[in-house]
Amino acid sequence: MAAQLRVFVPPHPLIHHWLGVARDQDTPTALFRTAMTELGRWLTYEAARDWLPSLEVQVDTPLGTTPAQFVNPEVPIAIVPVLRAGLALLDGAQSLLPLASIYHLGFVRNETTLDARCYLNRLPERFAAETRVLISEPMLATGGTMMAVMAELVQRGVDPALVRIISVVTAPPALQKLAPAYPALNIYAAAIDEGLNDQGFIVPGLGDAGDRTFGT
Repeated sequence: MAAQLRVFVPPHPLIHHWLGVARDQDTPTALFRTAMTELGRWLTYEAARDWLPSLEVQVDTPLGTTPAQFVNPEVPIAIVPVLRAGLALLDGAQSLLPLASIYHLGFVRNETTLDARCYLNRLPERFAAETRVLISEPMLATGGTMMAVMAELVQRGVDPALVRIISVVTAPPALQKLAPAYPALNIYAAAIDEGLNDQGFIVPGLGDAGDRTFGT
């Protein structure tokens, strides 16, 4: 059976709660950052369910011996926050994946053409085999930035089937662009919104996630 891009919108009440906080235009910057941290945490929790490799071992409790499972520390995990808005989700993701390596990618969008230009690339020349990669990007709008991110990762040996994207709000244009190019991708989002406005922003969305996170 051919791979098909999958988008998960977890029905978790805490995800719904913090999404509502983030959407509200009256939410102050400090509380918006808290909402993004929490969304990063809960979306990472959902994304990691069947993704983290584990080890079966035996451990001794104070009263006996029992089977146990641990996350395999020998399988590399990477988090790639897409600057600058992706930093908003990083603390929540990193709290659940404390051993993950962090590799920054910075993109700026041309507001006229909507094309994405890379201004910072801290990816390694080559990722180790079987590396799990979690991409944090709050908004998947036109899909241009994420297409560029995926191209950089694949060029460096990352298997798209081992990639998870956490995104607060997504829109159909991005999903339609990613699906044929990277059908093995898995995306975890708090919501799929109806579409984009003339400026390429998600509607109803939550505004500019980077501006609202950093107060600029």
